[in-house]
Amino acid sequence: MKLINGLLIITCLIYNTHAYFITVDAHTEECFYERVEKDTKMGLTFEIAEGGFLDIDLKIVGPDGKVIHNGEREGGGKYTFAAYAPGVYTYCFSNQKSTLTSKVVMFNMEVSEPSKATDEHNTEGDDGVNHRKLDDMISDLSKSLSGVKNEQEYMQVRDRNHRAINESTNFRVVLWSIFEASVLVSMTFGQIFYLKRFFEVRRVV
Repeated sequence: MKLINGLLIITCLIYNTHAYFITVDAHTEECFYERVEKDTKMGLTFEIAEGGFLDIDLKIVGPDGKVIHNGEREGGGKYTFAAYAPGVYTYCFSNQKSTLTSKVVMFNMEVSEPSKATDEHNTEGDDGVNHRKLDDMISDLSKSLSGVKNEQEYMQVRDRNHRAINESTNFRVVLWSIFEASVLVSMTFGQIFYLKRFFEVRRVV
């Protein structure tokens, strides 16, 4: 039990996950910043939870102004990259193309700490190898746990979006069915009225 608790504590220290829900109003842009060291692995995962056609513009910029990713009208995605230089990395969600609708964005930025050499890792023999294997196992476990947690959250958002789409589609189908039935009934009464008037005119003649 102590070993499991120790692994969980070390996992939290090695792998940081920041999850957020934000609302991006029409004609606005929301930017976030992450200061990291070189070779730090970063992963951005996002999903549009509400608003319009469930799409938004995303831009990821490096500390020197280099554009790492520039996507338009994206409904969600996952982007993983390594920091090519130390500094502040910027990622912006833009809703400037929308005229009225605000967008609710669910996202998280995963930042893994860069590996640092330690005296234990540099020692010769089985102890150094065992320490390296244990660290690798902890890192893999951390990434797996974080991935499962994130996937569950995004599946909930997708399920809610799909349910809303299905309900909207069903509502439109019901309205269309009522419209078709109304047109059919109207045409039926119109034909009856026309035929009745036609035979009445024939009798007068």
